[in-house]
Amino acid sequence: MSLLALVLFPTLLGLLALMAPAAGARRTLLVGGALLQSALVAAVLAGAAGHGAAGADTAAPSALGGWLALDALGTLFLATITGLFLVVSLHAQAAVRGGGGAARAFVPCLFWFLAAMTLVTLSQHVGVLWVGVEATTLASAPLVYHHRDAHALEAAWKYLLLCSVGIALALLGTFLLALAAGGARGPVPLTVDRLVAMGPHLDRKLLAGAFVFLLVGYGTKMGLAPLHTWLPDAHSQAPAAASALLSGALLSCAFLALLRGWQVCAAAGLGPFAARLFVFFGLLSLGLSAAFIVGQGDYKRLLAYSSMEHMGILALGVGIGGAATYGAMLHALNHSLAKGLLFLVAGNILAVYGSRATADVRGVLRRLPGSGILWVAGFFALAGSPPFGLFISEITILRGILEQGRWAVAAIYLAALAAVFAGMSSIVLRMAQGQPSEDELRATAPERWSALAPPLVLAAAVLLLGLWIPAPLDRLLHAAAALLAPGAGGHA
Repeated sequence: MSLLALVLFPTLLGLLALMAPAAGARRTLLVGGALLQSALVAAVLAGAAGHGAAGADTAAPSALGGWLALDALGTLFLATITGLFLVVSLHAQAAVRGGGGAARAFVPCLFWFLAAMTLVTLSQHVGVLWVGVEATTLASAPLVYHHRDAHALEAAWKYLLLCSVGIALALLGTFLLALAAGGARGPVPLTVDRLVAMGPHLDRKLLAGAFVFLLVGYGTKMGLAPLHTWLPDAHSQAPAAASALLSGALLSCAFLALLRGWQVCAAAGLGPFAARLFVFFGLLSLGLSAAFIVGQGDYKRLLAYSSMEHMGILALGVGIGGAATYGAMLHALNHSLAKGLLFLVAGNILAVYGSRATADVRGVLRRLPGSGILWVAGFFALAGSPPFGLFISEITILRGILEQGRWAVAAIYLAALAAVFAGMSSIVLRMAQGQPSEDELRATAPERWSALAPPLVLAAAVLLLGLWIPAPLDRLLHAAAALLAPGAGGHA
């Protein structure tokens, strides 16, 4: 099956959803389309695995003359995004109800958002990659504005403005990358594998400048400090389903875009330069997120600042290299699962309490027992507590830091993690505990399975990854990490 179909299918589904006359039809289309897209992706990934099993001489799946192709990095993020979208689609039914413009646009924008993120994961041409990242902004901005009040308008405007500035800087970085390649041995196709193969012949000064602009541009979309300012507003104002995708999927797409630039720099001998920048911005994001989390009064903004923390961990892991790179790949997957879990549960809490203020939410365990248990479990998962998957990935990154003797980096890393744990625990546990009044208990309807089953699936997945990593996934994670090592080749 053509990789292009994975992009075109959700695009077509978005058009069909836009023309759907009733909310019920849009809800059915959302779940059915998510299931079909997952089946298509599974078929493509199974075919790609078959190519790999046939031997190294068998070509990996590609389309448009190699502009779209599947490698280990793209496979990891494509599978993560598609799986998360499927789970989120089951939880998103409440946002689709009604006949207003916001509800009518919700499902089409979700599908177009999925199409854009899928394009990012498949893009091997740096220009197509830029188009995909820009498309994610345009498709997801209406989701941020879904509630159509003053706060949602401010958040959507800030999201569009800051991410547009960032993507413009990333475009300049793409131009510089083209210049670095064009000055080597004539024009070079701007695909990642060709740029990696030509790495030693690229203009190093232009390439260094290109990476700085790519880091600032895509780093803005990724939520690295101090480029993160759109993130807490957008995540807090969007509906739960959109927030889960913004944090669990969109940030991963921006991270992947940065990793493509990293691959070229590593092949050109600029790995140490890029690594220093990644370590710096990773530690800065960790430190600032801890400062914002302590005493945070809005639980959705709390989760947004936690996303900033985990993006810092990803950047740090790749910048350190070695075992930490494998840890970063595993952490990207774990973070998507845990953050999707918590944002969906936050939507359940908001629907009952009607407030995002932590001071207004008490007794979740008694008033919403299912959501309360998942809320506490999700916190411990996100905080890197055993036996959840993030504990394994964070420990692996720490091991990579210690293996290189980076004691100061390890100390900052551990101090930031401890500060975040302390800050989040005081808020999350205070929300979970307490005794609601009898009137509140009588006014609360029983929790619906459609609100509990999706986050429960994500909780089970992130728990499983803390106890056991399946062999195929382990091989994929190692292959993805190998692509980021200095001197790595193209597809793997």
